[in-house]
Order: sequence, then structure tokens, then C-alpha cells
Amino acid sequence: MDYTSKLDEALQRLHDEGRYRTFIDIERQRGAFPHATWRRPDGTERPVTVWCGNDYLGMGQHPVVLEAMHEALDSAGAGSGGTRNISGTTVYHKALEAELADLHGKESALLFTSAYIANDATLSTLPKLFPGLIIYSDSLNHASMIEGIRRNGGAKRIFRHNDLDDLRAKLQADDPAAPKLIAFESIYSMDGDFGPIEAICDLADEFGALTYIDEVHAVGMYGPRGGGVAERDRLMHRIDIINGTLAKAFGVMGGYIASSHKMCDAIRSYAPGFIFTTSLPPAVAAGAAASVRHLKRDQDRRDIHQTQSKILKMRLKGLGLPIIDHGSHIVPVIVGDPKHTKQLSDMLLEQHGIYVQPINYPTVPRGTERLRFTPSPVHGPDEMDALVRGLDALWSHCALNRAELTA
Repeated sequence: MDYTSKLDEALQRLHDEGRYRTFIDIERQRGAFPHATWRRPDGTERPVTVWCGNDYLGMGQHPVVLEAMHEALDSAGAGSGGTRNISGTTVYHKALEAELADLHGKESALLFTSAYIANDATLSTLPKLFPGLIIYSDSLNHASMIEGIRRNGGAKRIFRHNDLDDLRAKLQADDPAAPKLIAFESIYSMDGDFGPIEAICDLADEFGALTYIDEVHAVGMYGPRGGGVAERDRLMHRIDIINGTLAKAFGVMGGYIASSHKMCDAIRSYAPGFIFTTSLPPAVAAGAAASVRHLKRDQDRRDIHQTQSKILKMRLKGLGLPIIDHGSHIVPVIVGDPKHTKQLSDMLLEQHGIYVQPINYPTVPRGTERLRFTPSPVHGPDEMDALVRGLDALWSHCALNRAELTA
């Protein structure tokens, strides 16, 4: 076996399809986000504006977060020193879990190193706790949920995206006595559409199922205290397990679940993804706790965020661009071809200093490749004007004309 040639073949397939992903080397500037410096491969630099980050509210630069992290770093040092079971549980981890449990109105919360790991570890462990468990999973659930469900060895049913009739039919077809769990998201990150939380909870009640919601793209941004869409809709009490992240609206790193004491204790005790992973550094936990605490009372920041999203959508619609608008903060512009999407992304970066990463398969279905913009409260009028001008110029007048891009 010529292993090197096989690697070459695998990578070349991605190049041929226009799906090869490149890292853009940027240096964020503290206090100046969304402005950053792009370091080109040739060593030269140019200023750019980041339009595709998941630091949705700019909290990664907020003074209250940075101060908390500096204090914890000076007090506790860099790393946690071990797993949560072996010397890696500190006062910072416990304080953060308490903040998260309070945020979601749950008895407990459990920290993981990322929301991906939280989903994977929890969903792969649940069948150990509930033998015979059947998991009903929305077809557009995140890869971390899919992986956890795939690895758990239990039964699964995939229902069509947000299709309540299909979900009902699958619930009805199974043994009424079998333990069941419905796994879905509050906001689906690529299209920005909402899951029908109340209707799914109604079906869960009818068929005796647990509910598991991924609020990764909603925590911090929706609800009167940033508890997510379930809090906004006053449905948190009907959700059994809530998954969230600390790396998007909260601007730091890590993931978690919030649930009952017994559920969190059982996952803590049985999930290898929790048991065998070094815990978050104390400074990260401290910064995340400060961010969660701050956003519980910073409604202005949430309001500005929603306003910025609405303004950008309105302006892009005015250009006639094919955007998807489901009323959330996510702004996808459909290009429909991986090579054109990458070329448009490159030209925005090189010619206009606008950084937006191309999104292609397998993140989104083939033929729906897109640029996904994430406006924030710190994207001002000047940044938005520059984005709109750049998109208009490239979409309408350069070699990538509108007809070619939408073919």
C-alpha cells in the first residue's frame, strides 16, 4: 500500500470539487473586534473585518470577561491539572456550572470542553442509562448529535427536518413501552430556522419521551436572560436536557448540558467523554462565568444584535441577493456552487478586506453552498456599508456575474 498516494488522492478529490478548506491566518485585535489582521501566506499583512465569526455578541473582547480571566490566571495558573475526577475541579468550574444551571432554570449543569463533546458524550451515554432507548433525531441535527447517536449502539429514527407529522408517525410505530428521546435544535445554524419546540414537547408528553435540545446558536442571544429560544418561549421547564456552548455568544470556550441533578450525575458518572478529558482551564471557566453573568442582564446587547441582523438582511435583499431569512440572527447568502463560493470569498478578502468563510458540503447539502454572515453589536454602520458595497460590486460586475453564481 502506497499510503502517501492515497492521501494525495483523497486531498485532490477535495481540490477537484472545490471543497478543499484553507485556514485564514488572522490576528484578532483586543478591543477592536470585528477588526483583525490577515497574515497572507507570503508574509504580508492587511486589515480585515471578520464577518463569519461565532463570537456573536463580541463578548470575547468584553472587559468584564478579560478581567475575570486575568484574575483567575494570576490566582490559579494556566491549566486545571487534570480531569474533573482527578484534581481538575476548581471553584471556577463549580461557579460556572451554578451560573449555567441558574440560566436555564435547572437543578444542575455539567461542563465539557466543547459543545460538540457535550452532545457526543451525552447522546452516546443515554442508552446505557435507559436500556432499549430509541432516539428520534431531526435530519438536520448538528454533526456532534449525529455522531453521539450513531455511536451509542441504540435504536435511532431520523425524522424529516421540522416535520411533526413524520415525527409523530415514527413515534406511533414504536413500542409504547420503549424509552424514547427526541433530539433537536432550537436554531439550525446553516439556514437560521427555528425548531418547533412547543409542538415537539407536546409530542414528547403524548408518547412519554424525553426531550433534548441543542441551544448552541441561541444561548446568550435569546430570552430575557439569554437562556435561549426555549427561555424566550417560556418552555425551558418542558425540556429535559439542554445543550449549550460557551464559545459563541459567551465568547470563550467550552460546552455544557443543563438538566436535573440525577441526569447530570449519571452523565458525569458514565460518559467517557467527560470522565477521561482534562477539564477547562480555570481562567476559561472564570471568563465564561463572567460572560454568562453579564449577559443575564445585558438586554441592550441582545437587542442591538437582532437589529443589526435585520438591517443586514434588508440591505442584502435590496441588492436582490438570494438570502435565507427565517427571522434569526444568521444571514446565509446562497451561491450554489463550491468553486464559485470559494472564489467569491477569496475576492471579498483580497479586494475588500472582508473575511467570510465559504460553507460547503458536508456542512450543507451540495448545491446550497453559501456565504454565512454573522453580524454582531460591534459591526457598525461603516463595516456594514463596506460589506454591502463589496458584495454588490463582486456579485454584479466582476467575472463572477450574478447569472454564473446562481446557475
